[in-house]
Amino acid sequence: MLNATRRYSRHAFLFITICITAVFIFFYLSMLTIRHTPGISTVIFPTMTIFLLVFHAMVAGFMLMKYICERRRLYLMPIACAFAGSALLMLGTLSSYPQWYLCNAGRLINYNDAIIFYFFRNIMMATLFVASVILFKFRSRDMHARHIHAWILFAIITFTASMIALSWFYSSKSSLLNVSFIDNLTYTFTPLWRNIIGWGLVAMWCVTLAILVYISRLRNIFWYSGGFFCVCFIVTLAVLLSSDHSAGYTWYQARFIETVTTLFLIFVLLCDVFNLYRKSHDKYLDSYQNSIRDPLTRLYNRSYFYDTLTQQLPGTTPARQLSVIVSDLDRFKRINDQYGHLQGDKVIQFVSGVLQNAVRDEDVAARIGGEEFALLLTNTSADEALNVAERIRQTICQQDPQNSGGQLPEPVTISMGVFTAAEYDLSAEECVQRADQAMYAAKEAGRNRVVVWQ
Repeated sequence: MLNATRRYSRHAFLFITICITAVFIFFYLSMLTIRHTPGISTVIFPTMTIFLLVFHAMVAGFMLMKYICERRRLYLMPIACAFAGSALLMLGTLSSYPQWYLCNAGRLINYNDAIIFYFFRNIMMATLFVASVILFKFRSRDMHARHIHAWILFAIITFTASMIALSWFYSSKSSLLNVSFIDNLTYTFTPLWRNIIGWGLVAMWCVTLAILVYISRLRNIFWYSGGFFCVCFIVTLAVLLSSDHSAGYTWYQARFIETVTTLFLIFVLLCDVFNLYRKSHDKYLDSYQNSIRDPLTRLYNRSYFYDTLTQQLPGTTPARQLSVIVSDLDRFKRINDQYGHLQGDKVIQFVSGVLQNAVRDEDVAARIGGEEFALLLTNTSADEALNVAERIRQTICQQDPQNSGGQLPEPVTISMGVFTAAEYDLSAEECVQRADQAMYAAKEAGRNRVVVWQ
């Protein structure tokens, strides 16, 4: 419990540090970009809105793809719907700037509509963020039954659609409902926005941030980025509330901060995708290695040895010979019977270590049977293979059991057979068979020796 508290404290400290640093940088960049850009015109805000729309659509696509890859991550769907709905609401924001691309919209701009869409976008995203973190908390429960899963998705999509519909009805596009946040004649914010709605949205995002941090414990980069996104929305609202009218720099500054924040979030998601790819690649490599390795010795297994030998045989020439060494521990059954199979496994592991240390990186050391091993030596003549086999044999038979770390209960010997192919006229099975015949000749000659196939 104490370790978990310390870990959470470290995560919280790191999160606060990142937020303060990033907000300061983003705020400075917005000041540098917006306030020092001559001739601020109506084209800047909708241009940034288009970028933000594309960024939010990208984030929604990321979340949807991750959910499709793993359906148990249901908590990703509220995030996907939040950003998808946000992108759609920004289409409404763009519609508030008629002919913005001609830079002559003038008083045709409907600032009240723009902030209505912004208001409903805040409500929708904050609510769906809370829904996401709640689903994350209960991710291991029985919510993944097909009918429960479907009802949760239906509720998320319905809520998103209702927010989009309400924003449309409250805007000037419809006469059913109306609300005034900005006076389009004077560009000033109404008391409703300045004193109630704006600070209400700030409080809502603060509650969202507190719930997200408390439940997620900021346990990974995904929730770090979610919390950072909440902080930036709070900062964006604070920037808007610092001015009494929408025609000043704060309107552009707030949109700039939100755009840069979303771009930063996309970068974090790309890093997350890269980490997932790296983990998946590492798992694949581990799985592949487990499929070609002997679990006890970590030498290559029989099938990999034969596959590699089959692949390398076509390149065999008198100038580039290929040698196969087959070896078998002498009287290994007696060791198993007298000392037990656990001790027998230790003996096999010791011999495997000697074999692995005796070959080059391009060679193959494999366990092809219980106490039977094989070596594949590329570009190695018969004399060179004989020297390798002799060195291995002497290392094993001269090992003092007292200095083996408990791996050898008594002195161990090995019999080895060598076959060298100088031309591609034999199959892999025939090469191993000839080396095996030489190994049995070593057994019949008294064991603990190396015989080259003639």
